[in-house]
Amino acid sequence: MSHHTTTATHAAVHDLYIDGQWVAGQGSIANLNPSDTRDVIGHYAQASVDQVADAIQAAKRGQAQWAQSGLEQRYSVLMAIGDELIARKTELGELLAREEGKTLAEGVGE
Repeated sequence: MSHHTTTATHAAVHDLYIDGQWVAGQGSIANLNPSDTRDVIGHYAQASVDQVADAIQAAKRGQAQWAQSGLEQRYSVLMAIGDELIARKTELGELLAREEGKTLAEGVGE
């Protein structure tokens, strides 16, 4: 898993992932730690109305493909996702704790 960023004039902005591609939004918003509002977790792109419509259409196409996939393929995909989450539990737990203002134990547990 990776994330893509574009460089803004003052800070990196995490782009939108729509239909298999990273794209810039129409603007961005800072995500702040609610327990310490001086802690900026990151700046995240905000989608335009057209980008939201594109994302919805891509999701509908993806859902149709998923519905046609077999049990073994679904199992394989879900296990790969689970394995990645477990492998990155410390990193993701720390991020969740910052983003949601939780304790580290709660973030990792989630």
